[in-house]
Amino acid sequence: MGFVMLRRLLQAALILLGVAAITFVLLYALPADPARMIAGRSATAQAVANIRHELGLDQPLLVQFGTYLGNLLHGNLGRSYAQKTDVWTLIAARLPATLTLMLAGIFVEVALGLTLGTIAAVRRGGFVDRLVMMASFVGTSAPQFLVALLLLYLLAATLGWFPMSGYGSFSHLVLPAVTLGICGAGWYARMVRSSMIDVLNQDYVRTARAKGLSSKRVILRHALPNAVLPIIAMIGIDIGQFMSGVVVVEAVYGWPGIGQLAWQAIQQVDIPIIMGVTLTSALAIIIGNLLADLVAPVIDPRIRTR
Repeated sequence: MGFVMLRRLLQAALILLGVAAITFVLLYALPADPARMIAGRSATAQAVANIRHELGLDQPLLVQFGTYLGNLLHGNLGRSYAQKTDVWTLIAARLPATLTLMLAGIFVEVALGLTLGTIAAVRRGGFVDRLVMMASFVGTSAPQFLVALLLLYLLAATLGWFPMSGYGSFSHLVLPAVTLGICGAGWYARMVRSSMIDVLNQDYVRTARAKGLSSKRVILRHALPNAVLPIIAMIGIDIGQFMSGVVVVEAVYGWPGIGQLAWQAIQQVDIPIIMGVTLTSALAIIIGNLLADLVAPVIDPRIRTR
């Protein structure tokens, strides 16, 4: 077990290095000039050159990347060009809001996906099955901003059940979490349906039914625990995706997370913040996959044996 974890940690370090290198090169190739953005449109060429030299942007790419990696090894994510603040300080201030939204969104999508996928598998081939699959297709295809605007119009502006935007209370959390949940539940519903159909055809399920167990007990106790194994890895991936992929949702609902921070940094070509958010998201994906690898054997001991 120790060797496996050591190997995974080494792989994680290599992945982070690759993500940092690719992101750094892509940002370096951008036509936008951070020095010009900071100096303003009316700044002289000399003023822009001075800012570029102060930020080290006039150095070769390899030198800039080496300097960044050296600072990164010491836990320094750099300093924001626009806000003149340490990047980690800015990210740490936004993390609680994003983590709250992430956990709530994952809870909603897993709850919806498990419920709808199980119902579709049990009612396979019927009207309910086709209805659930159609709804899951619409949910996965609908843009997040469209779902967010529809929920805002119906539940906030028209009915007044929830606030239009903001942060700090459970009522502020409901609509962003439901938006993320609807957009992600379709994948879980399809995965659970497919996995549940395979499990329901297994010999041990037929044996349980032959013993006279009720359908509810067979599904919840014998079939569902084995059917949910494939979605554990999906949850691990969602942890990272929600950390960085909620830019639109956070912008629509005014949610002060790192997605909104990344969107502001992109508009200002604030490279240190973009790099910091990207690495934070990559680290979240790695941690999520590690957690999935640790949780899966607990649910199914056969995985530990293999």
